[in-house]
Amino acid sequence: MAKHHITATLNGEPVEFLCSTRQTLLDVLRDELNMTGSKEGCASGDCGACSVMVDDRLVCSCLVLGAECDNKKIESIEGMADGEKLHPLQTKFLEEAALQCGICTPGVLVAAKALLERNNNPTETEVRYWLAGNLCRCTGYDKIVRAVMNTAADMRENAK
Repeated sequence: MAKHHITATLNGEPVEFLCSTRQTLLDVLRDELNMTGSKEGCASGDCGACSVMVDDRLVCSCLVLGAECDNKKIESIEGMADGEKLHPLQTKFLEEAALQCGICTPGVLVAAKALLERNNNPTETEVRYWLAGNLCRCTGYDKIVRAVMNTAADMRENAK
């Protein structure tokens, strides 16, 4: 099977990879680029564990083909922290125990970050709606929603 040469930007850095026309972006991230933070939960776009940003659009990487990402900007969970400095969402998730097994956490964090970049003062309903595509079987959603809401409040306070 022929492989396609793809050039993209991943977490702010230029990357090149070869992929078949059948390889998903999730497979490329994990198998070709060694970015194993995004998880495969369902392989059908139903759970959100593999959520990433492609050209500032939240997508399930299990539903996007790697070959579709030529000249695209991809942001994965690995790009969320600034070196050793965690993103405020990551810190708040730890502080408020908004994670357990960790399968859903990368996708939830990427989705929550996308929400807060668009709306820094979401209502609880808006947070729940935005994260509806991210399923969690361990933590329950209250701690996750609370962590996102509290992060938004902290970020607004710090911006003053």
